[in-house]
Amino acid sequence: MSKVFASLGISLDGYVAGPHAGPGNPLGDGGERLHEWLYGVEAWRDRHGLGGGETGRSGLVVSEIFDRAGAYVMGRRMFDEGERAWPDPPPFRAPVFVLTTSARDAWVREGTVFTYVTDGVRAALDQALAVANGKDVQISGGAHTVREYLNAGLVDELELHMVPVLLGDGVRLFDGVDPALRLVKDRVVDAPDVTHLRYRTVR
Repeated sequence: MSKVFASLGISLDGYVAGPHAGPGNPLGDGGERLHEWLYGVEAWRDRHGLGGGETGRSGLVVSEIFDRAGAYVMGRRMFDEGERAWPDPPPFRAPVFVLTTSARDAWVREGTVFTYVTDGVRAALDQALAVANGKDVQISGGAHTVREYLNAGLVDELELHMVPVLLGDGVRLFDGVDPALRLVKDRVVDAPDVTHLRYRTVR
């Protein structure tokens, strides 16, 4: 049975983006530090048309995340930023459903079709599950979108990539998340620059 999961980099003080995050600066000031570990991973580099990279513990985690995702859901802001920055083909290689309030024709790229969903988080997830071919669905972000799915009780697993940096301000993942949410530790993978923490949600 397909699972629904989210996967985000996070600082020790709980931020997934630094201060002044917004259009043109999606990770905020200093937020790139949350993903520096990722840029050297072979699986990530391969998905972005780059060569080389490491295949250690972080590489295994990233490969697993890519392999398990049969479809994606993301917010419109994340899509708008990525539309300008993703290579062609984009790194998803699976259908992507974009939450938006403005209808738009599907955006077709090699290996990925971006479909725009205007009738809410459940409708987007239902469409993603229908085409995931038994694989899992990843809620890709940003933070607001992940919060919506957590509060709706629609996330089965939450994977946090804890980076030993302090951002001091910015976008906190859990601001506005229902404090009744229960997370049970499922797996810990320690790597030199990041600790990968996976939790199961309990309803």
